[in-house]
Amino acid sequence: MNEEIKRDGMNSGAETEETAQEEAEKAEDRCENESAGEEETGTETAEQAEEDEALNAKYLRLMADFQNYKRRTEKEKSDIYAYANEKIISELLNVIDNFERALQHECSDERYVEGMAMIFKQFSGVLEKAGLEEIAAEGEDFDPNFHNAVMTEDNPDFESGKVTGVLQKGYLLNKKVIRPSMVKVNN
Repeated sequence: MNEEIKRDGMNSGAETEETAQEEAEKAEDRCENESAGEEETGTETAEQAEEDEALNAKYLRLMADFQNYKRRTEKEKSDIYAYANEKIISELLNVIDNFERALQHECSDERYVEGMAMIFKQFSGVLEKAGLEEIAAEGEDFDPNFHNAVMTEDNPDFESGKVTGVLQKGYLLNKKVIRPSMVKVNN
């Protein structure tokens, strides 16, 4: 019986030794697999980081494009509001010209002339509130952005390149030229 126990003990010792060796090999395999997994995870992490950077850059570009779009549409909207009256005011400029010509003619009824001058002043005030302003011309340097030279003359009272006379007034609407001044320029 002792012999059997010894054999069993040897067998169990041998089995224990084999089991321990197998477990060690399994643990080693697991470590290798884990380190390989870590390498894969490291590669996956690097790829994920690159992908995140690319998505972040794309997001920032998209956000910048959207901000530019918002600014552009706001500017277009403000321009629409600022210049919405341009067409009607351009047509009213002819009325202003005729009104000024009528006021230059002599009339025997002073009250009539005074009333017309008051109406013209009120009309001009309304247009000024809408953003209309007259372009200064006579005595100024000729500027092709604001003046349209239709005649030249030799006038000793003015320097060369100065506007000597205004044939038709020019106007700005909210700092934009809607009609340039027609002028005479000194040689």
